Amino acid sequence: MALGLGPGPVPWLAAWRLDRRHRLIATDNVRHAFPDLDEPGVDWLVRASYLHLTTMLVEMIRLPRLIRPNNIYDYIQHADPGDLDEVRAWVATGRPILVLTGHYGNWEVLSYGTGMVGFRGGILARRLDNPYLDRFLAHFRRGTGLELLDKSTDYARILDLLARGGGLGIVGDQNAGSRGLFVSFFGRPASTFKSIALLSLEYQAPILVFGAARVGQPLRYTVYFEDQILPEEYADHPDAPRAITERYTQALERLVRRHPEQYFWLHGRWKHRPKARASKKAA
Repeated sequence: MALGLGPGPVPWLAAWRLDRRHRLIATDNVRHAFPDLDEPGVDWLVRASYLHLTTMLVEMIRLPRLIRPNNIYDYIQHADPGDLDEVRAWVATGRPILVLTGHYGNWEVLSYGTGMVGFRGGILARRLDNPYLDRFLAHFRRGTGLELLDKSTDYARILDLLARGGGLGIVGDQNAGSRGLFVSFFGRPASTFKSIALLSLEYQAPILVFGAARVGQPLRYTVYFEDQILPEEYADHPDAPRAITERYTQALERLVRRHPEQYFWLHGRWKHRPKARASKKAA
């Protein structure tokens, strides 16, 4: 697959060359995730991920001008046409819903399309260090009527939303630090927030795992409904939070394997390692 966008310097290539720190992180991540991939293949996948991210940024700028309720299905389609009806059926039950995705495809397109077709609820996010990018994303995310909730300061609002039977959009593949729950992701322990599973169990909220992958230009996306996780199925499980976290993490991995060049390999998903267990003293 050719990655060039034309003669001369292009944004993704400039980012790839200048952003050495994240380029090395991405290379290490890809090597571990695909151990059978040779070095040219690793290099291609890292470059492709930079191309994907710069394309995604351009799409987000153009998206509000192009996509309207009357033409959204010209740009965003479901892999299974019945998936949208199934989500509407869940909404009709009045139960709270956790809509989960990862840094795969265009996760912003997924939330934008969700609001555009009439679903209401909240999006869980965190403030970015860059204030200009933070303001841009906040404006973009509110564009279709979804409520923007800060994961650090809006905990009470999040609980109120779920108690009222609302839907909450979450990106579930962020590094949770040294105190996170370590589950396997591409064959390596990855620190993961168990709060998603705890909210599901506490509010009996199904977890619906989705991903939106680019399948054409301009702005052609396919939405995959990868899994639905019902908390009542884990009522008698001895460690339900871990089991649920493992399940949705594996669903996210399956999504990434569909289009690995569209994953955010640049972030430190495996930055933290589980603490080694203290060895027992010899008798």
